[in-house]
Amino acid sequence: MISSWNLSNGATLVVEEIPYIKSVAIGVYIKVGSRHEKADIGGASHFIEHMLFKGTPGRTARQIAEGFEKIGGQLNAFTSKEYTCLYARTLDEDVYLAMDIIFDMLFNSSFADKDFNTEKEVIVEEINIYEDTPDDLIHDVFSRSLWKGHAMGSPILGTLDSVSSFNRQEIWDFYKACYVPSNMVISVAGNIDRDKIKDSIENHLEGEHQGEVKLPRVEPSGLEPFVSMVEKDTEQVQLCLGVPGISYFSPQRYAQNVMNSILGGGMSSRLFQSIREERGLAYSVYSFPSNYSDTGAYAVCIGTGPAKVNTFFEAMYTELEKFIKQGVSDEEVARTQQLIKSSMYLGLESVMNRMSRLGKSLLMYGELRSVDDVIAEILAVNAEMVKDFAGDLLNQPNFSLAAIGPAAVLTEVEKEYRKWWG
Repeated sequence: MISSWNLSNGATLVVEEIPYIKSVAIGVYIKVGSRHEKADIGGASHFIEHMLFKGTPGRTARQIAEGFEKIGGQLNAFTSKEYTCLYARTLDEDVYLAMDIIFDMLFNSSFADKDFNTEKEVIVEEINIYEDTPDDLIHDVFSRSLWKGHAMGSPILGTLDSVSSFNRQEIWDFYKACYVPSNMVISVAGNIDRDKIKDSIENHLEGEHQGEVKLPRVEPSGLEPFVSMVEKDTEQVQLCLGVPGISYFSPQRYAQNVMNSILGGGMSSRLFQSIREERGLAYSVYSFPSNYSDTGAYAVCIGTGPAKVNTFFEAMYTELEKFIKQGVSDEEVARTQQLIKSSMYLGLESVMNRMSRLGKSLLMYGELRSVDDVIAEILAVNAEMVKDFAGDLLNQPNFSLAAIGPAAVLTEVEKEYRKWWG
């Protein structure tokens, strides 16, 4: 049974009672991410996520960690471009203790000077690790160029300069302005009593600031094709070919999901079979959509050896051209629909997936949709819809390129890109 409320303090709460299991998952989604930051505090949302674990007036960082370990629970968090999430999973008997710790972290983090300065160093090292991982870094290179000059293109971690220059008061003010009930969606799923959970959460939120949160929000515009190269001494060259995409509100998102699965979403996809299995050009090749509230992107990524660059570009262009002109078969669509359907239903066996699905549904769309309704939309997609969408999205002249690798290889990469997409 699923219930939802708009609480008196401004928070949105959704609860799913699952009486036949012994666990509970809780997630608090805060509507703030890297796109809401000014350039001089780039990475602030991610930094605040880290600081939540560093202690409150009533609990040290060790006590927070031990509090969950002694009940066998799991506690974690992540930051994205548009929201931050703190989430946990516990046995049903321990959910109220878990919530006590979670809401203490959310509203009462101390941001002690020593912890603040130490965590800046930790995140500097995290950025350094990221910079040393080209197959991760390529996504930031692509995003930075696609949304050039816009906060959507800024790295979620921030930059070495922005993080190193963080001022405690400014980050504290950002935290206090954003971490308020009216800016939160709280999702709970598991073996719980919905009314008891609702009362407990309202008690935790009582007395917290209830004002409206106003964050900077400018819709990205003028997304032009680009070539972005980053020189690094790597064994492989990392390549990302992509185009501007759709928002998660677009009615075409279902056709997109089917298209992506067929094109490059898994081991049976066309790109995987053609680029890796048949030609041996890469270990990893995949396509993926990135959908946000008012913008999006669609990209294909690959890591390949310098000697295979020429062959790769020809193969990629050929596969995309074939996909656009010939479309997909009814059999491919039916197979993909069954794959998505199975994945969604199997996901319901995880209490964490149930909690996440409900929380993100309210956060993103402001409403709850059943899995059956979403699957019905997927099953309504046909081969013609996929072909039409692919023809609009994968318009070859609009493709941009991001690449990471040695200078000599990047010269060849750009030459081949211009040959096929110039």
